Amino acid sequence: MTQAWVVLTRVDGRAVTSPSEAQLSAALAEVYGGAAPANDGGPASAVLRFGYDDGLMYEIEVAGGGEIRFGEWSDRDCEIALAAPRRMLALGQPEAMQLWLWLAQRQVAKIRGQPWLPG
Repeated sequence: MTQAWVVLTRVDGRAVTSPSEAQLSAALAEVYGGAAPANDGGPASAVLRFGYDDGLMYEIEVAGGGEIRFGEWSDRDCEIALAAPRRMLALGQPEAMQLWLWLAQRQVAKIRGQPWLPG
């Protein structure tokens, strides 16, 4: 049987399995609160991933300044992109939280239906 999983990767790189709503909110507060920049010099970011042990994986990355990136993959190893990456610019913290909650609740269709920009 296929097992579903949700993992949050915080700004500092720590992974949190099956994060609570409070943990998601705290991670977004770090991103929007101007946490230390990423190692590559870009804005700090956190990523929420949802997937299945033997298949599909979805991820939403939230970066400082409110840039959001949504990706769909054939598996956890990101071998085949199922759709071109999409993004949103200057999204507020409450809207980013809504996207993460939908992802944690496996509501991918709602996420796909948002006004994404290509790449």
